[in-house]
Amino acid sequence: MADITIQPLGDRVLVKAIDEQEVKKGGIIIPDSAKEKPQEAKIIALGTGKLDDKGQKIAFQVKKGDKVLISKYGGTEVKYDGNTYQLLREDDILAILG
Repeated sequence: MADITIQPLGDRVLVKAIDEQEVKKGGIIIPDSAKEKPQEAKIIALGTGKLDDKGQKIAFQVKKGDKVLISKYGGTEVKYDGNTYQLLREDDILAILG
């Protein structure tokens, strides 16, 4: 994947969803419209950082390339160069997956 030219601002993070493998149960194929939104994602880019009350930058707890668990309905979907990304606040990241 080429470097992306979207630079998030503030405490926002750009992620790309990791699609789950299609599962067929009992020979029934679930259409894309009925599937749940994926909650696992890979961090593509970090914002400029959040500032505290004294103007000091607060360090991100995640880094580029981390595999994370994100809030199901958080963030904004962004389409760029034929790919779909999600732009969300660091608070919408629930966990770092090891």
